[in-house]
Amino acid sequence: MPKGFYTDDRGRVRPVAGGGGKGGLLLAGLVALSAVGYGGAVGLSAGPGEASGAGGSGLGLAARKAEGADLARRGDAEGAWLRMGLRAHAQSPREGADCVTASFGGVREFLRRTRCVSMDRALFTVGDDAGNTMVVSVAWVEFASRADAREFQALLDQPGSGDISPLPGALVGLGDVAFTGANYGAERERGTVTVAEAEPVSGFVTPEVLDAVAEVAALLPR
Repeated sequence: MPKGFYTDDRGRVRPVAGGGGKGGLLLAGLVALSAVGYGGAVGLSAGPGEASGAGGSGLGLAARKAEGADLARRGDAEGAWLRMGLRAHAQSPREGADCVTASFGGVREFLRRTRCVSMDRALFTVGDDAGNTMVVSVAWVEFASRADAREFQALLDQPGSGDISPLPGALVGLGDVAFTGANYGAERERGTVTVAEAEPVSGFVTPEVLDAVAEVAALLPR
């Protein structure tokens, strides 16, 4: 593993806080996206009245994530991103897929044994006014029973268990995107499991923000 990084308890590779270099400095400050306080610009950072620095910015992200999650559950994706200091840039149409051919690894083997009812996938980009942009892949996988959905989510939560293949980046004006699975969120509603992953496209985005975006995206209803 490259110097200055470590693997957390979920198997995600993260920069070491205080380890030197740009990654360590930004992680120590937990300031993910630049905030501009005028002209209607948006960005993700400490909110009004919150202190700057590690504690204040961390609380700012948590609060914005909580508000964004509430809106995402209601199906208001645009509102969710705005509450998080972001704007939606591009979104692909939702596309149906065969569960087995659109997956790989242990996830594919599970779906061979336990066929899903349906799978839909979408890809979109979000970013702030400072040029920091992320691409997000979301998949909704429906099963015949809640027990199958619960077992599927438990498998997804295990590092190295395989994954659902994202749609091609060309659908949102990007080239090939390598989704690492490091920034991930999954939610289950009855027999449907929603899995989302986020990766940076431009600028610099910390793992905390990528995780928050993926976890909110996983709350978007089918």
